[in-house]
Amino acid sequence: MELTAFELLSALFILVLAAFVGYEVVSKVPTMLHTPLMSGANAVHGVIVVGAMLVAATSEGPVRIALALIGVILGTINVVGGFVVTDRMLEMFKKRPGER
Repeated sequence: MELTAFELLSALFILVLAAFVGYEVVSKVPTMLHTPLMSGANAVHGVIVVGAMLVAATSEGPVRIALALIGVILGTINVVGGFVVTDRMLEMFKKRPGER
């Protein structure tokens, strides 16, 4: 199954449009809502990693396997990084020893 030039261009257009919309949505989030949003996004990214693994398992051809592997790697980095950032943000709300 080969992609036509129109299908490839359509997929690229959707990717760029999604990037712009995602940036605009995330840039408008107030600071107080950022931690809950990150926690929810981490759950979604976990689903994305599972989907990328399913695509990798059913891929045929070296290019598709490589792209699926890149998707799994980037999704995993996103999940781990999101949890690290969320953990650091939650640490700011903990009381220090000696404080009431």
